[in-house]
Amino acid sequence: MSADPAALSTPRATPRATPPWRIGVDVGGTFTDLVLADAAGATWVAKVPSVPADPSRGVVAAVERLAGDLEISVRDLLASCVLFVHGSTVATNTLLEGKGASVGLIATEGFRDTLEIRRGLREDQFNHREPYAPVLVPRYLRKAVPGRIDATGTEIEPLDLEGLDAIAADFEDEGVDAVAVTLLNSFLDDVHERAVADVLERTWTGDWTTTSAAVSPRMGEYERTSTAVVNATLLPRISSYLRALDEQLTDLGLPRPILLLQSNGGAASVGQLTERPVNLLLSGPAAAVGALNLYRDAIDRETADDALAGNLISMEIGGTSCDVLLMSGGAVATRDDIMVAGYHVSTPAIDIHTVGAGGGTLAGVDEAGLLYVGPEGAGADPGPACYGKGGRRPTVTDAQLVLGRLRPGRSAGGTLDLDLEAARDAIRAEVAEPLGLSIEEAAAGIVDLVEQHVLHAVEHISIERGHSPRRFTLVAAGGAGPMHGAAVARGLGCHRVYVPRDAGALCAVGMLHADIRQDFVRFLTGSIDEIATADVDAGFASLNAQAIDLLGREGFDPADIVLDHELELHHPGQLWTIRVAVPEGRMDPPAVRAAFEVEYRRLYGHIQRGGTILVASLRLTARGSTGEVAVSGG
Repeated sequence: MSADPAALSTPRATPRATPPWRIGVDVGGTFTDLVLADAAGATWVAKVPSVPADPSRGVVAAVERLAGDLEISVRDLLASCVLFVHGSTVATNTLLEGKGASVGLIATEGFRDTLEIRRGLREDQFNHREPYAPVLVPRYLRKAVPGRIDATGTEIEPLDLEGLDAIAADFEDEGVDAVAVTLLNSFLDDVHERAVADVLERTWTGDWTTTSAAVSPRMGEYERTSTAVVNATLLPRISSYLRALDEQLTDLGLPRPILLLQSNGGAASVGQLTERPVNLLLSGPAAAVGALNLYRDAIDRETADDALAGNLISMEIGGTSCDVLLMSGGAVATRDDIMVAGYHVSTPAIDIHTVGAGGGTLAGVDEAGLLYVGPEGAGADPGPACYGKGGRRPTVTDAQLVLGRLRPGRSAGGTLDLDLEAARDAIRAEVAEPLGLSIEEAAAGIVDLVEQHVLHAVEHISIERGHSPRRFTLVAAGGAGPMHGAAVARGLGCHRVYVPRDAGALCAVGMLHADIRQDFVRFLTGSIDEIATADVDAGFASLNAQAIDLLGREGFDPADIVLDHELELHHPGQLWTIRVAVPEGRMDPPAVRAAFEVEYRRLYGHIQRGGTILVASLRLTARGSTGEVAVSGG
């Protein structure tokens, strides 16, 4: 087992930064991390406590801190910035804290209760007492309009708009902030949804309307409805936050708009995400993909084994949680559906598993007299007991301080003063005395238990999905990750652990390497042997045009846009799909079948040779490069 930070780290900062530079800012639950990479490849890191009540204050504080470190003004710092990428938990926290907007829903007549019926299943089939997440739109704000598009995309009942004036008036009277329009089969033809939205724009005085086909043009009535409602719930708060932050940084001297990291690991402009804030959910940890791509070549050179090339497991342990993702052969898994605060959301996302196991995770003894660690955390305020900000309950950070793995005194770039006696007092009162242990034994137990939580999280994204951790290098990152890396790797059987020099700001580093990215999907069904090749090619051509138009508005020439085409395929009767690349968006049925069978065998260990393969949808990923960063790996 080895840890070689020097081999994999960004170069240390030179006495003076060389403009122009790039800035990545990651707002976490406990700390806000800022990383600057200058033209010479040197990096600077600023870490300040987050401000949950107003995350923008943490961003500005980090900028001010870095300007002070560089001995320049904030205006001069921002004036030389050519790329400012921001990742935040604001969207996720809005749902978790129930601080979203009051939303009205307009559905097809007879289907206004889809949102409350959900999938008709319990999230935990063995727990009949576990309540569902509260319905985001109460029934009196769920309205219906006549009109029907059938399962083939054909209008079988004209849309009746006569009642919309009364619906708009009801929404006004009830103080609705945003409206979601989700009509049946709109993923095939959204003409009815657009007509309803057009009328609302004229008759309703509210500012925010979203249609399901615009945010989730996929089959699945409930998932599409839930996604549209979540998007509407986020619209007012997130749009206001993004615009205010962008304007604030502009006033401070930033010469160009900021970019926001999305859940798919790519970046997008404020203008795009003020309409689709749902794409920001769980986006912060997705920046780790950019960091892994940065470290990969250096790690592969050290490993010197082609069979292990590009095999990395990122374990980022911050103050609030542990985020784990797996890269196999240089590629990371993605998913189209995520669950946030109990709500289903259909949006492209990096497949990341998160557990409540961070430095600020609280420990104690439960009613059965057993030690527990998490998932509740102390947050940025008051934080661990050793922060001296009023916290009285012990955390993992307090345990590490007692065990001597952290030094008392100034920490986190000088923003904190760790109090050893406060940590000992908290562990003594809450854990050691109730269990009859010494303070050191109690601290060791806290650390051992949180490492088991992290170990199980890594097993979830590796062993449970057919990957042996022994064939991967564990990248231990986050402010607390390196302290747990060796123990977790030992439990997994990993032979190599790498600790990046800027491990505490992994996601902020990754943001420096994020390209503009947008995902598109088009529904198309039929057997690959029977579907018209021309229909597939035409479908991809339509998606290409959408992508070129959208990224063109971001300032990219068509020749600079990279387009990746895929088909979602499955056998008859299967609900899950497998993606297969379609080079240049041109359908070749024999090649598609061969690629599908190779991937099917890899995943499931067998194939149905010669079996029917059905197309579920066409997918397109469009990327625009934000340019190379002259930062060496690690």
